[in-house]
Amino acid sequence: PTDVSVTLQLGLAYFAQQQYDRARPLLEEAFRTDPKRDGLGYYVGFMRYRQKDYRSALAAFRAGATKNPDIEQLTRFYTSLALGALGSTGEAAAEVEQALRLAPGSALTGAAERLREGLAVARSRERRLSLDVRLGFFFDDNVTVVPDLVTSEPLVRGLRQRAHESTGELAGLNAGYAWLRTENWESTVGGSFFGIYNNDLPEFNIYDFVGSLGLTRKLTLGAMPALAGLQYSFDELVLDESEFLLRNTVSLSGTLVEGEHHLSQAFVRYQKKDFREPASLPSVERRSADNWAAGAVHLLRFSHDQHFLKAGYQFDWEDADGKDFQYYGNRFLAGAQYTLPWKGVRLKYDLDAHLRTHLHRNSLFPTTAPDTKRRYDAELTHTVRAELPLSGSLTLAAEYLRTDDNSNLAVFAYARNVYSLTLSWSY
Repeated sequence: PTDVSVTLQLGLAYFAQQQYDRARPLLEEAFRTDPKRDGLGYYVGFMRYRQKDYRSALAAFRAGATKNPDIEQLTRFYTSLALGALGSTGEAAAEVEQALRLAPGSALTGAAERLREGLAVARSRERRLSLDVRLGFFFDDNVTVVPDLVTSEPLVRGLRQRAHESTGELAGLNAGYAWLRTENWESTVGGSFFGIYNNDLPEFNIYDFVGSLGLTRKLTLGAMPALAGLQYSFDELVLDESEFLLRNTVSLSGTLVEGEHHLSQAFVRYQKKDFREPASLPSVERRSADNWAAGAVHLLRFSHDQHFLKAGYQFDWEDADGKDFQYYGNRFLAGAQYTLPWKGVRLKYDLDAHLRTHLHRNSLFPTTAPDTKRRYDAELTHTVRAELPLSGSLTLAAEYLRTDDNSNLAVFAYARNVYSLTLSWSY
């Protein structure tokens, strides 16, 4: 049928028989032609809601119009449900209040009152402030990053004489506050501190201070929920109580939930690195840089994210002031999580393979033939972690981190093992 009224009546007939798959295309067609037709926005929104397409359902509820108080009450009720599903509990509570005022004695009143009570509980639990505190101990067998033992590079033997093992303590604090939160937008401001104290090599103590501001937009691509985010951060890295590195980072990211088991993320990022280097350092050795990066990762999720597999790829370009540190990088990521049935213990593994191709011949190495070789690195980082959730929002985590940098210039090739035990508290 081509007449809107005929299409609408046929769609409503299927709707009344609960044949929603047959009703939806007809009512959607009528809605595109005449969205203000009395009650049509409710019927279209209801069917979109059944498909868990909450944002499109909201659009239909809000675009529609009706003079029927029962339809208006139903529209308010399902608008509240859709807003609640999207996490906008404040707006959802306002809609259900409107639904109750429209017809306080209707058959829908009991369900609406239960929804109002549920939203009140959800709002009391909804927090704008998030906190995470970590304290731990570690052993690091290569704090100073001494190179692997080789005979081809005379400098390596001398470097390996340096002390390089240490036990230590670590502490971290992350805080975030969602100062803006609406149906479609959220903005957070955050700050963090992370510190490492090396008991045997205190001159290599590290402290990192970070401030950040983020903005997130909730979207729908077809029927798939999505997020688009913009974030700026500034961090200061302190080494041995002296400023070592300043970084300004801007990133644009996107997240798409393709289904119950699939989630994809992508990003582009610019980072300005400002190393505090002595004026006497040769220009070719200066590490301050502009770093550009882009990448994506896909997660395969099971049992409501108790288990997952992930794989990803990133490309980055380090445009350093000194030609010895300019490179193109290819990073390959893989990981998995498995949650045990016993006490919810989470077992995690992550692999980070960063392959870097430097653009120019190194001016210093090898020392026997400088300015003859370009540097190639294959840096592999393995992280194995077990987390035990405890009462009171506490988590105990044991972690092993192994790094192998396989470089064709021996002075940059090293291996490192770090073992840590951390107790964290989250709010």
